[in-house]
Amino acid sequence: MNQTWVFSLSIATILVSVVNAQSAVKPLVKIVKGKKVCDKGWECKGFSAYCCNETISDYFDTYQFENLFSKRNAPVAHATGFWDYRSFITAAAEYQPHGFGTTGNKTTGMKEVAAFLGHVGSKTSCGYGVATGGPLAWGLCYNKELSPDKYYCDDYYKLTYPCSPGAAYYGRGAIPIYWNYNYGKTGEALKVDLLNHPEYIEQNATLAFQAAIWKWMTPPEKHIPSAHDVFVGNWKPTKNDTLSKRVPGFGATINVLYGDQVCGQGSDNEDMNNIISHYLYYLDLMGVGREEAGPNEVLSCAEHAAFKPSGTPSSSTT
Repeated sequence: MNQTWVFSLSIATILVSVVNAQSAVKPLVKIVKGKKVCDKGWECKGFSAYCCNETISDYFDTYQFENLFSKRNAPVAHATGFWDYRSFITAAAEYQPHGFGTTGNKTTGMKEVAAFLGHVGSKTSCGYGVATGGPLAWGLCYNKELSPDKYYCDDYYKLTYPCSPGAAYYGRGAIPIYWNYNYGKTGEALKVDLLNHPEYIEQNATLAFQAAIWKWMTPPEKHIPSAHDVFVGNWKPTKNDTLSKRVPGFGATINVLYGDQVCGQGSDNEDMNNIISHYLYYLDLMGVGREEAGPNEVLSCAEHAAFKPSGTPSSSTT
């Protein structure tokens, strides 16, 4: 693994050990171009307006993480001992200065964390209808696809993201990454050689969370907003978006991340409803309450046209 990454990760892990004490960090404050910006140390570093708000560890503690993912270390789980609170907070620290969990007030921050983790829980769950604790308690049960039936190598990208001999690009991570080009793009962003070493994602929980948060915060293409932006209200729909029934909110995050693999298929789509159910469940457990999620047209993408239809290059996620 890249030595710079290992060193940075080690420092971050040491710093994050203060989280459980929940000691308030007094922010450094200055005025830049008439605007107040803050630096709160390791968790929100770099003088950002977002760092003047509450950070994630101010409102989301270890016990809440444990409540959300209460069955992840059960004997029958498939990633026992892998995922933990510290890994999540360490990964989130990279993106809090950019607004992840720090946009708006405390409730908005909590809702975004619940929304992000709702996607994570639904995509890593091994819960089922009669599972102990209920099917929504089994998020983070997996950190990789167990029985991949192909290598997910797309030769269309052989010049930009060539497949490494022997490497398999099956689903790994908190929001699973598939295909060589997605590992390549994610690796470039995180400065980790995931194209040649996709297995790093299943070996390091902080890296797995960081890859997922990067995906959440990053527009997949220039004309498509990020999941973060459609959720917190940074995205303003165009006339075409309105005609396509796309509105800001949780449903739009599903559209950004999965497009017409999930959205635009009516209200009975199982994958969509599973993601929504995890989000509502987490809102309740975090003390926000599902009533804060908004009406169904905000929650759902049942009637949305996809931001990018499937079948075009780089649109595939699974």
